[in-house]
Amino acid sequence: MAGGRRAAGIALRWAWAWGCCLLLGCAAASKLEVSMPAVVEVEVGGTARIECNFYIPENDSYTYIDWFYLDRANSRVRLCHITDGKVLKEDTEYKERLSVREDNALSISKVTVQDFRTFVCQVGAGSSSVGENRTELRVYKVPETPEIEPNSAGISVQSSGIPQIAKCVSKNSFPPPNITWHKNGEQLQLQENQVKYTRTRESSGLYTVTSIMFAPVTREDRDSHYHCTVHYWLQGQRHALESQKVQITVYYPAEHLKLHVVPSSSLVKEGDNVKLVCESDGNPPPVFSFFKRELEDNWQDLSSLTEPDSGVLSLHGVNKSSSGLYRCQSLDLDDMTQLEKDVELVVNYIEGVHVKMEPSSPLREGDSVTLSCDAYSPVALDYQWRDEKGKKVAEGNQLFLSNLTFETSNNFSCKVVAPSVPGLEQSKQVSVAVQGKPRIVAISSPLYVRQDEVVNLTCKAIAFPRPSVHWNVNGTAHEYIDNQHIASNLTVRVSHDLLRAGAMCRVSNELGVSEKHIQLLDQKTTPESQGVIIVAIIVAILVVAVLGAIIYFLHKKGKIPCGRAGKQDITRPEARKDKIVVEVKSDKLPEEAGLLQGANGEKRSAADQ
Repeated sequence: MAGGRRAAGIALRWAWAWGCCLLLGCAAASKLEVSMPAVVEVEVGGTARIECNFYIPENDSYTYIDWFYLDRANSRVRLCHITDGKVLKEDTEYKERLSVREDNALSISKVTVQDFRTFVCQVGAGSSSVGENRTELRVYKVPETPEIEPNSAGISVQSSGIPQIAKCVSKNSFPPPNITWHKNGEQLQLQENQVKYTRTRESSGLYTVTSIMFAPVTREDRDSHYHCTVHYWLQGQRHALESQKVQITVYYPAEHLKLHVVPSSSLVKEGDNVKLVCESDGNPPPVFSFFKRELEDNWQDLSSLTEPDSGVLSLHGVNKSSSGLYRCQSLDLDDMTQLEKDVELVVNYIEGVHVKMEPSSPLREGDSVTLSCDAYSPVALDYQWRDEKGKKVAEGNQLFLSNLTFETSNNFSCKVVAPSVPGLEQSKQVSVAVQGKPRIVAISSPLYVRQDEVVNLTCKAIAFPRPSVHWNVNGTAHEYIDNQHIASNLTVRVSHDLLRAGAMCRVSNELGVSEKHIQLLDQKTTPESQGVIIVAIIVAILVVAVLGAIIYFLHKKGKIPCGRAGKQDITRPEARKDKIVVEVKSDKLPEEAGLLQGANGEKRSAADQ
């Protein structure tokens, strides 16, 4: 097996030799030739494989193969000696990590950055002397993603020197990479004094590279984005890793000042809470002060009402006197420059709401009246009229009422509204009093009572001015008043005289008197009670008739004997103790009593009935 592999190796070397013969000429191939790759690249921690191919003229075989590396002094250090297919490793740092394949290729495992060096393969072939070649082993480690740290203190556009913008750090790379700087996606072409570059080799042999960028800034750089890029080479190609994008804090003086009212000044009304907001385009914000112009161009300092470090002036519950010219003044503490801005605050209001009534003389039932409403405001006003229940009855600043009565609503309100300022409104109430003598509108008559019974007599009236109620009988009176309405309830015991004469309700005021009689009826003599008794008598007669018919029917059937010995007098039965005798007395009128007469017109006794 070993001989076969060695033969295969010889065949490959012969093929390589013939290639050299074709390219360089057979004369050049008449001596021992060794071929190796110029460069082999491997990542830290990987395994490097370095091939060594050779051609020996006249089909001769090699005597030995030696592998060397060049140390820092460029001296050769032998790694191993190969002869007769046997590998003899030297006592070097590579002893445990190297191996030689059957094709004589050198393998180095667990590559470190210290393995970045040149390796030599030397082949000896007896009479053909010695041939050798070399390969540079390049070790690489891809850097980590760079970390960027912006200047946290902030940078002033008025800085005298060139301020630091940011610092970029690339860790754990080999060989050390390059770092470039970018602003808003464009690479910056920096001068030597704008970049500070440091390279540190760690104990692992890997590099940490730090780049610090310095550059002047302007106001526009408050929106700029910066990042750094790490560039490294791998297998002949350039690669790059970008950091995240960062912004820096730029300090610059204010150039413009804005002052506005919240809510909008045109919508402010009395009672509102208002804020005057002052804003500048400087960073950091300047110190704000607020003033209000008084008489003779004097300015009142309102800074005590300002929210600290906010540039906001708060006014609570503004009124008409809050209107005026306000000023915001800014002071930049860096260069002590001042800016100021004015704004006019208009507080909308409604004042002087009053209602005029024509005619103004006392009103009587049937009269007419005109109500006029007026008010003042710096904005246009609308007018509405509502009754005492809140129902809208008219629009416009006048309300005309005709044919007045006591029932006409007593109170009206004029509602004044500013349509252009939501929520701005006021109301004024007016009383429309219709005068007249009392008018009794309800009494409890007729009232059905029993003698000695306690009853309530009611009398209701409407009048203005307020009337008084009097009764012609003694009792306990209670009065209830609602606007022009008055109600009196009299609690009395029904006597014989009261039942006979009734009661009189008398209502009076300074304009006249009204009175009405309450009739009291005894419940015994009422048509209703008479009707009930008549119905009862008729029912009794019907019961007697039915009973007589049944007895007659039984007699005809022979169920009841009718002999003289057994004859029973059913028309005049003798009263017995176990029988209930019902006597109905009535003081009915003669025509009602006539219903109890017989068919021949004769009256019967109570017993016959």
